Amino acid sequence: MATRVIIVRHGESTYNVEGRVQGHCDKSTLTQRGQAMATQVGEAIASIAIDAVYSSPFQRTRQTTALIMADRADNTTILYNDDLKEVNLKLWEELLFTDIEAKFPDQMDQWRSAPHKLHLKGTAADATEVDAYPIVDLYEQATRFWNDTLPKHPNQTLLIVAHSAINRALINTAIGLTAIEHQRLEQSNCCISVLNFSGQFGEPVQIESLNLTAHLGEPLPKLRHDRIKRLLLVRHGETNWNREGRFQGQIDIPLNEYGQHQAKQAGDFLKAVKIDAAVTSSMSRPKETAELILNHHPHIELTERRDLWEISHGTWEGKLESEIRLTDSELLDAWQAKPETVQMPEGENLNDVFERAIVAWNDIVQNATPGTTTLVVAHDAINKAILCHVTGVGPESFWSFKQGNGAVSVIDYHKGDTHPPVLRAANITVHLGGILDKTAAGAL
Repeated sequence: MATRVIIVRHGESTYNVEGRVQGHCDKSTLTQRGQAMATQVGEAIASIAIDAVYSSPFQRTRQTTALIMADRADNTTILYNDDLKEVNLKLWEELLFTDIEAKFPDQMDQWRSAPHKLHLKGTAADATEVDAYPIVDLYEQATRFWNDTLPKHPNQTLLIVAHSAINRALINTAIGLTAIEHQRLEQSNCCISVLNFSGQFGEPVQIESLNLTAHLGEPLPKLRHDRIKRLLLVRHGETNWNREGRFQGQIDIPLNEYGQHQAKQAGDFLKAVKIDAAVTSSMSRPKETAELILNHHPHIELTERRDLWEISHGTWEGKLESEIRLTDSELLDAWQAKPETVQMPEGENLNDVFERAIVAWNDIVQNATPGTTTLVVAHDAINKAILCHVTGVGPESFWSFKQGNGAVSVIDYHKGDTHPPVLRAANITVHLGGILDKTAAGAL
């Protein structure tokens, strides 16, 4: 069983433009630009068959959903679900964020740094008494939605249209994150994210892509301010062994012709992005990928690092899965189900990979200057380890992140190196053929 879930945030709203808190307030509607954004989402997913559509019942999401579905021939019924409502911020709703900063500085600090501790208590404008932990409540709401909805749609594709905070809660709960990590992921207006559930809620799920915005004319999510350290994490292009499904690990297989094409496509995609520094694994496939990307940035010197090498598969390297199954069937099953438990024969385990990948990553971040963008090109396992690290999960979540050949992910450090970063986008492959990742699955 597999269920694909496409998650979209509503388009730009009147309250978004005014800088007001929306929450459960249903006065906000789409701006003209927000309407255009919703139409662009519809165009971007027009070729994807949708079996069921779920929407928050608020005006801004109803409008977005209707515009996305307007020109489709499948006439899928739109199901409005209260568990897709935005976070309930009763005491703050309709207020300007600038006013909340002034009136509730402690709570705003909790919202940003410890969302699970955010406690709203007092009397609302309509005389309602409020005493709630809204982010904790939101995660219970997201969990309820998944438990109620997924059993109804085995082997189907769902479209969910909702809001920033609930979308983050849906994605986070799917991969095992809690309200503590609420601010680790980004959801832009009319972004597209794709999740692949292997079964029911609580079973393995993969983030195929996160916060895609290229269909809106924005290849990468906009920087929030000019002092951010931004890192672009790219997986190398395809090799013949990726295409064949061979485990390559630390055998230095070069890009094939299509892999070179993918690297050039990634370079074209990032052509207009200001890149200030570049780092690569010193193996040939990521190094060549980085060099092809940097053809558009010839002034950048490429730094090579051995600690960004792919995982060592030991005696599995050079073999197909079918060949490995003949001798190491149980270990291969464990690798696919519980990778954190596996010691590769004469190779590494994920703790080894995570340790060196995180050391390398932290060193790259520390050496970056605020206000700059650094390109980092590496491998499937290394990139997955880094994505796990920046979202606050460990090796047990290794398979939660897809990394297509030539894919781009975006990580921003807003408050310096010691504060958790934000995963602004993950596994962008639109430059390689559309919203869904069509790159070769391959082996690591």
